[in-house]
Amino acid sequence: MLPAVSQWMMSGSYFEHNHHRVFYKRTAALKKPIIPLIHGFPTASYDFASIWPLLAPKFNLITADMLGFGFSDKPSPHSYSIIEQADLLMALLKREKIPEFHILAHDYGVSVAQEILARQGKAKKPALSVCFLNGGLYPEFHKPLLVQKLMLTPLGPLLAYFFTKGKLRASFDAIFGNKKASDEEIEAFWELIDYHDGRRVVPKLLHYMNERRQYRDRWVSAMEQTQIPVQMINGPLDPISGEHLAKAFAVRNPRAQVHLLPGVGHYPQTEAPDKVAELYLDFLRHH
Repeated sequence: MLPAVSQWMMSGSYFEHNHHRVFYKRTAALKKPIIPLIHGFPTASYDFASIWPLLAPKFNLITADMLGFGFSDKPSPHSYSIIEQADLLMALLKREKIPEFHILAHDYGVSVAQEILARQGKAKKPALSVCFLNGGLYPEFHKPLLVQKLMLTPLGPLLAYFFTKGKLRASFDAIFGNKKASDEEIEAFWELIDYHDGRRVVPKLLHYMNERRQYRDRWVSAMEQTQIPVQMINGPLDPISGEHLAKAFAVRNPRAQVHLLPGVGHYPQTEAPDKVAELYLDFLRHH
């Protein structure tokens, strides 16, 4: 059973990054490898609530609400960027004295993970492995929803003002697979988006779609050329970054381990947490 959003918040902490308050949550058992879980748009670290108890017995977990998301500050005006979010995550890992880690990333978070891979030095490689859930790893194969495209236009602020829980339900119904988000999940996701009047920053957060084109060569090269183990767990029914993207990824990343989950859409860690945990733990067991 999912924890309440308030329970998730109370089990976390805050740190300051560039004068902004950032929410994070972690486990801290001795002698366990560490996994940062990097969430997607438009929600927050709570995306991993279903899979957290399945991974925590074997790994230390750490996650944060990126700036503009969830319980973290949502400054406005502000130019949100993937580069800034990668800086934020690396600052948190440094603060928590985490020198090396495995990465599990979803949606918006896959771009943050690509930027971290692009920063890997030749000698010191803090990222030991990476697992991508559904996300726009290749901008040319990413198919955003119409409302996301419109949010990037001058109409964005007006559309954000009229963004409602009902519209969130309609969007999520379109991107989930056979198992739709429960009313409880929609309520939780909406609470996270609306926290601190978060709707007003949604158009700015969507700038990441432009950044994916701007930094395509840097991020794709880092992903395709990395020597660390790579896995993809993909919900093929996702119209945004499902089977079409996974197939392109498999061709371009022959070293990677790729899994398609039948009947699953854009949120595999929510729709099929048991299967995602099984595949991911098996991947880490062999690396």
